[in-house]
Amino acid sequence: MPRMSAPIPARRAALALAATVLATAATAATTTDATAADAGRPAAVTASAGTSTSAGTSALAARTSGTAGLKGVDYATWQRDVQAVVDQALPYVKERTGNAHGRKQAVVLDIDNTSLETDFHWTYPTPAIKPVLDLTRYAHARGAAVFFVTARPGILDGLTEHNLRNVGYPVDGLYVRHLPDLFQDVSTYKTAKRAEIENNGYTIIANIGNNTTDLVGGHAERTFKLPDYDGKLS
Repeated sequence: MPRMSAPIPARRAALALAATVLATAATAATTTDATAADAGRPAAVTASAGTSTSAGTSALAARTSGTAGLKGVDYATWQRDVQAVVDQALPYVKERTGNAHGRKQAVVLDIDNTSLETDFHWTYPTPAIKPVLDLTRYAHARGAAVFFVTARPGILDGLTEHNLRNVGYPVDGLYVRHLPDLFQDVSTYKTAKRAEIENNGYTIIANIGNNTTDLVGGHAERTFKLPDYDGKLS
């Protein structure tokens, strides 16, 4: 898998800005695909809707940075909702990784607002979502491989891998959208990549994302859906 060489100082700021802008634009497309993907999606653990619609959310969101703040998503509320899903995923991951029976296991994750706090920052490297980072590192320490499947374009391959490793994620594989993939909708592309991981001998014990396009299509034992607040998060 390609590795990211550290950018020279004179170009660091430009690369960081480009990465942030391109990642936001690329992942915004998943919101459009989500409605079409609703039919036939697998059962998933989801965050409680009640916490996302509390009366104080709009006022608190003024203190939230990034595009999320502009759309009225409160950072603290989002963190609580993410933690609620991770709390349900952890016992399952513990049980499954404890009973691998010699088979190769894998966890698959989306990146933007699933692994990284993309919509809550204007900076690069983008911070990790700590509950998801902790869960991922726990699964990896217990023998599961970690694969990332993102709608980001191939031009961001190196920058994305560098960001993930920089904030502490183990990366056994990273799938980005190259030119042929752009002619597929996001859910079809992501399903194909999970099938490819399975064809390489892995059992995907958990697929984690914040959008229905991350989760539909099968090729995972369990899915865990983080909040996107009706498409407010990419």
